[in-house]
Amino acid sequence: MTLQDKNAVVYGGGGALGGAIARAYAAAGARVFLAGRTPGRLGAVADSIIGKGGRAEIAQVDALDERALTEHCAEIARQAGHLDIAVNAIGVDHIQGEPLSSLTLADFALPVDTYIRSHFLIAKAAARQMMPQGSGVVLALTTPASRMTGPGYLGHCVACAGVEALTRHLAGELGGAGVRAVCIRSHAIPEAMTHGSHSRRIFERSAQALGIDVTELMAGAARGTPLQRLPTLDQLAQTAVFLASDAATAMTGAIVNLNGGLILD
Repeated sequence: MTLQDKNAVVYGGGGALGGAIARAYAAAGARVFLAGRTPGRLGAVADSIIGKGGRAEIAQVDALDERALTEHCAEIARQAGHLDIAVNAIGVDHIQGEPLSSLTLADFALPVDTYIRSHFLIAKAAARQMMPQGSGVVLALTTPASRMTGPGYLGHCVACAGVEALTRHLAGELGGAGVRAVCIRSHAIPEAMTHGSHSRRIFERSAQALGIDVTELMAGAARGTPLQRLPTLDQLAQTAVFLASDAATAMTGAIVNLNGGLILD
């Protein structure tokens, strides 16, 4: 599963998930362009890649800014010759645990607007560069919430379901031009619960509501899956490598489950 001679952009590349994917892409031979709103975090990931002999560059880009995304993808294609892989790994610190009766429109709209809008804009900007060359892949990340229900998770559920629907639509529309759209539906990853991360802040609130800590919450989540385990960062990253590689060129519109069997479809 080599990515030799491929150019990849990872939006949200300074986060735990985006950083893991970027490192795996670089290790597989890709030239990686890290983008996000926090230069310091992007730089740390880039340094870790370069320190192991990989190629990485950073740019401060807001994934909700259409003009900035369009210019960034175009610049990558000009600079590197082609854009082969675009990943949406951005995160947002959204509200969970609030029932419909007290959920505000702003709290509902935050994850919906952020995840769906960003993936639409990233896919549009990347596809403009990929379609003329006749190849490329756009990768999104979602969670099992897209197929679950329960009080307190409405915005996140709708956001994930929307990104998956968008992935399927992109697959149908862009397939004729050789551009693929795929998605990884990953459960919570304990390694991503680093101090100050979006994931940790979200799950800390859920844990506090239950009167337990995050470690206990993650252990309970693992027990709730048929495999009795949650995915690791390396498993997420290697799945992303496979989906971006030539080994997966017959796959598009796929929602790949990485959730211990919690969701089977």
